[in-house]
Amino acid sequence: MKTPATTQDLPAIAKKYFAAWEARDVDAIVALHTPESQFQAHGRGAAVQGREALRSEFAHVFELYPGFGFDERRLLFGSGHWVLDWTLTFQRPGEDRQGVHCLDVVEVTSGGLVARKDTFFDFAELKAAFGGGTA
Repeated sequence: MKTPATTQDLPAIAKKYFAAWEARDVDAIVALHTPESQFQAHGRGAAVQGREALRSEFAHVFELYPGFGFDERRLLFGSGHWVLDWTLTFQRPGEDRQGVHCLDVVEVTSGGLVARKDTFFDFAELKAAFGGGTA
């Protein structure tokens, strides 16, 4: 799928998107996606498509990673997309805060909505964070 370059300010769109994730506000996150938007956490399962599927998947992310947070490493903008190099942080009850290196590729439509989000994990770190189990 080729997404047209946005005429909007990508840094401003990204800032709003990150704020919704920081707030753990699933409805606000989903509202920033197109109705047919796609998300895939590579290695964790198949892609999901559409706002209702996204709502369910993003709620699951917050359940899977309690105290979800992120630390930005790099943020790179291109024509109609951004790439976020980040660390997912979370803390399960009774455990130390964990961090897992991730990379997001996010495509944005000319209307300023997310059309596709792909997340890639450092699986060695993810496995260690879950005590050798799978996430």
